[in-house]
Amino acid sequence: MSNRTIALPVTVADIVEEYDAKIAGLGESIARFEAAQTAMRSATCIQGVYAESVFTDARFYENAIKLNLRKSGWKAVYRRLDVERLASAKDKKLFEQTLADPPALTLDNAKATFGKYLLQPRFHALRGLAEVFSGLDPAYKSHSKVKIGVAGLPKRVIIGNVGGYGSWGRDRLRDILNALAAAQGKPLVEHDELTRVDRLGGFEHRAGEVAFDGSPIKAYRDGKDVEWTPPARGVTLKKFLNGNGHVIFDAPTLLDINRALAEFYGEVLPDAEDDAPKAKRASTNVSADLQFYPTPRKAIETVLDEIGLAPTRDRWNDATPARAVLEPSCGDGRILDVIRERGHRGLGVEVHPARAAAAKTKGHAVIVANFLERPAEPLFDFVVLNPPFSGRHWMKHLAHAKRFVKPGGTLACILPASAEYDHGVAKEHGGEWHDLPVASFSESGTNIPTGFLVWRA
Repeated sequence: MSNRTIALPVTVADIVEEYDAKIAGLGESIARFEAAQTAMRSATCIQGVYAESVFTDARFYENAIKLNLRKSGWKAVYRRLDVERLASAKDKKLFEQTLADPPALTLDNAKATFGKYLLQPRFHALRGLAEVFSGLDPAYKSHSKVKIGVAGLPKRVIIGNVGGYGSWGRDRLRDILNALAAAQGKPLVEHDELTRVDRLGGFEHRAGEVAFDGSPIKAYRDGKDVEWTPPARGVTLKKFLNGNGHVIFDAPTLLDINRALAEFYGEVLPDAEDDAPKAKRASTNVSADLQFYPTPRKAIETVLDEIGLAPTRDRWNDATPARAVLEPSCGDGRILDVIRERGHRGLGVEVHPARAAAAKTKGHAVIVANFLERPAEPLFDFVVLNPPFSGRHWMKHLAHAKRFVKPGGTLACILPASAEYDHGVAKEHGGEWHDLPVASFSESGTNIPTGFLVWRA
């Protein structure tokens, strides 16, 4: 029988245990080091008579060592869980910022920070792709343009400042390639692979030159631009002397992008009319298939902050007058909750009796009615709404809601991103469009791209 033992993989619990042990033994480790320094001084002199120092004294500060151990432990957990492959570029940058002074390394903190990536790896891979691509072109923010079979996605995107290491464009290219790799199940981009970008445009390449990775460089004799196609990535970078780069996707890669975004955004909440013709409904009818997707708190706070509906008393206890606020289609009162917390007077309108009852149970004033049939009264300082999206039903709600804002008042309407990028809602209504972060409504059961219109009477 062999005496060999199978090496078990290191777990997060093992990392935390090692961290705890080293923190506990830190004082003893420092004492041993200082004793070793004293012994070395004694070993380099006779009768206590010192000549020249043969080594440099070192001093350790316990707080600095503890911080270093925390950073090391968090990086070890990050590497062990392969978060690099699962996290979006935005999340990676946030983690790097947090590492400046990370929280205590405990099993609970590690689970709270990274557990979501292990529980929903596909979701986070797709979210990372959606975050990166939504910043490249408005088409990637439109739910209707990413549906399978819709030729709405651009075959190329332009990024600026594609320079050497640390340049904005080079980092953006890395994010594009890594987001694609995560969604496609391919290895992430290696450092050596990206060094090719540093060489482009820096000097004139000879036609037919072959790079170290075997991919050819296509150069133009007049020195206008240089192309690079990394192997098995389905992407070509064409860099111009002004520093701009064109990122060009081949047909299979564009289809992968299309499929990944369609999978992420889903068909759960269609925000465009179906292709099949339908009988026209009366303008005040409520669609029979309206789905209810409550507004997440973070999105509510983002909207209220943007329109200036601040708490009536801030942290310095300065008073702000209480405002009259209307929330059409208020559901169970999620937006009304935050409006009341900020000290303002909210009124809701809700057609669904059970949801209206839930809002009333929380103490909100709610009218049980079809908002589209309510007579318009311009009495409100603010109107805040998250109307039904299905079949562009939101258009009726937005047009009617504007009639309730008194002169000088403000309306904020949460909408699918296609309202702006397909239908130009801001230009049509004379308002300002603001994107919400990718997957802002994921906790409510949909990943559809969203934003909000701010309109001032």
